[in-house]
Amino acid sequence: MAKWIQKIYIKKGVLHNQLGISQDKKIPMQLLNKIIAAKPGEVIKNPTSIGKRRITVTRVLEKRANLAKNLKNIKK
Repeated sequence: MAKWIQKIYIKKGVLHNQLGISQDKKIPMQLLNKIIAAKPGEVIKNPTSIGKRRITVTRVLEKRANLAKNLKNIKK
């Protein structure tokens, strides 16, 4: 992992817990895109069968999803 990412204080598993997805499963990119596109306060349905069925989008959830999406796109 890049050195600047290691310096950021990231709580591991918080996004998984907030979405109701277990730690051993990956968060689908389709769900991350749906969270980022939604406005805070909207309730979205999980497009996959993993985790909770309805998710209320908050600003913090949107930020966490955006960070997860950006970190997934970083080349190793």
